[in-house]
Amino acid sequence: MSEQQDPFGRTIQLFLVDGTPNGLRIASIHGWTGSVLVAAQSTFGKLLARPEVDRTGVYILYGPDPDDALFMRAYIGEADSVSERIKQSANDRSFWETAVVVTTSDEALTKGHVRYLEARLIDITKQAGRVLLENSQAPNAERRRLPEADRANMERFLDDLRVILPVVGLDLLKSKPRVGALNVTLDPVTSGAPAPYEASFEIRHKSGVKATAVIQDGEFYVMPGSQARKDTGHTGAHSYSELKRQLIERNVLRAGPEHEFYEFVVPWAFSSPSAASAVVLDRSSNGRTEWKVVGSRLTYAEWQEQNAKAPEVGT
Repeated sequence: MSEQQDPFGRTIQLFLVDGTPNGLRIASIHGWTGSVLVAAQSTFGKLLARPEVDRTGVYILYGPDPDDALFMRAYIGEADSVSERIKQSANDRSFWETAVVVTTSDEALTKGHVRYLEARLIDITKQAGRVLLENSQAPNAERRRLPEADRANMERFLDDLRVILPVVGLDLLKSKPRVGALNVTLDPVTSGAPAPYEASFEIRHKSGVKATAVIQDGEFYVMPGSQARKDTGHTGAHSYSELKRQLIERNVLRAGPEHEFYEFVVPWAFSSPSAASAVVLDRSSNGRTEWKVVGSRLTYAEWQEQNAKAPEVGT
């Protein structure tokens, strides 16, 4: 099922059980019967003590991949009573830092529902390609014999999970952009960012380095074919040098044909424009001023300011 933009806003209710942002959290969407409980290792005991966790549901264990610092790892499971199953799964795995339990406030989920949800969550996560899955088996959702109406209800349930999981820090269901879909030319354009991008930006450095980035679904992607400086002598001297080293090791960055620069082989999402410009320029930099709107001198910061202005009445 494709990700679609909801034409209306959503109200997400986030309850801090301990009154602290790092404690046990319960998230839901206004009008949704689903309930998402989120705990760190330090609050895992409190999670297990919640009555909601004794219900039928699915769960996710999430954390950094111990074998690859650029990726996260996840395990997805289901149970009639989540508390015992998630406890066993957590004891068997050391990578996780966050535990998430998904159930409903009205106990409407059946065993058939959660088996279908588990299969679909695994399938969507694999297709998204953002995390490495710990699951050794991938159940087929098509073999989960749910009535047509129930399947439709579970797909709507999944749509709501796509919205709420990123809010609590889990991006595993959000699809990465396809390389072909993000094929943005490095030549200047004056007509603005092409759909479906929110905006496109470039760096054209005096060294000859050229890089293009786009914002899609709120993320800052540097595009394939973009260049990054190499052998500048600054490596190790800026805060993103370790990230650049990892990108080179994973062949996200490869030496270009002339071996003068590195080139991005695939689109890569950075945590900020400054992280992206630091990797491209191989030095500490302010991405808000280094990146310019393609074909103009408008900086990223100026573009942000323009977009933050409320439209005038009648426009």
